[in-house]
Amino acid sequence: MTPTLDKTPAPSVPPEQIKAVPVRHYGRWVAGAAVIAVLVLIGLAFSNANINYGVIPDYLTDGTILSGVWHTLYISVLAMLLGLVLGITLAVMRMSSNPVTSTVAWLYIWLFRGTPVLVQLLIWYNIALVFPILNLGFYKDEMNQVMTPFLAALLGLGLNEAAYMSEIVRAGIQSVDEGQTEASNALGMTRGQTLRRVILPQAMRVIVPPTGNEFINMLKTSSLAYAVQFNELIKRSTDISSTSLAVVELYFVASIWYLILTSVFSVGQYYLERRYARGSTRNLPPTPFQRLKKNLRLFGSFRRPEVAR
Repeated sequence: MTPTLDKTPAPSVPPEQIKAVPVRHYGRWVAGAAVIAVLVLIGLAFSNANINYGVIPDYLTDGTILSGVWHTLYISVLAMLLGLVLGITLAVMRMSSNPVTSTVAWLYIWLFRGTPVLVQLLIWYNIALVFPILNLGFYKDEMNQVMTPFLAALLGLGLNEAAYMSEIVRAGIQSVDEGQTEASNALGMTRGQTLRRVILPQAMRVIVPPTGNEFINMLKTSSLAYAVQFNELIKRSTDISSTSLAVVELYFVASIWYLILTSVFSVGQYYLERRYARGSTRNLPPTPFQRLKKNLRLFGSFRRPEVAR
């Protein structure tokens, strides 16, 4: 007699549920605690220091300080404009096929980038020791009368900035495809027309971000004009501290104003970069106000972002 085989399937055993054990990052907790401890110690040190924090709000709106803020902004804008115009000229000269103009541009960039800004400011301020009389043929005067603190600060900051702007502009021009130049030549455009109408507009996308950074840096570098007696923010703050003896408090006031100026121009730089990114980016990044509006709408709906409508 042949035994029959039991073909009844064995009951299926459900698999054991996987328990995910998160990786423990003890180093993060240690690093976070160390950073917090350092911040607490710094806060305690400043809170126990001999600093009269109550006078800082009063000096923020002081007329002398506001005059220094205006002069800082004024000299920064003018020096940046001088550096931008001269930088574009130097970039074109540097890329020229003429060996004389390209060599002169290279020497200019080498000289002004290789020497400190403070030294350049002091040289311009004391240029009367080298040229006592300024004689241009149609104009003649003593150099001490011509080289005012404002002019020394403008030349020192602007000519130094031109060396850096020339390299930024040159990098932007070289980022444009050579086919654009060939197409412009085929249409009968001259080199100047090609540069103004085709190359520079496309190069702005590369030029604008570092130029914005250079201007923000110029706002802070303008404090070196204090060495040539120009009445910018640091000079005005020092003048007040010499009589009020609130030295550190006035430095805090100057720092707050520098933070305000750089923050305002950083926002402007963001919108300017966003404008020139329209030709290369299909979907522009949202503005800070658009992000804030979206977050408020999601928060008000009390739903998760992926299911919010």
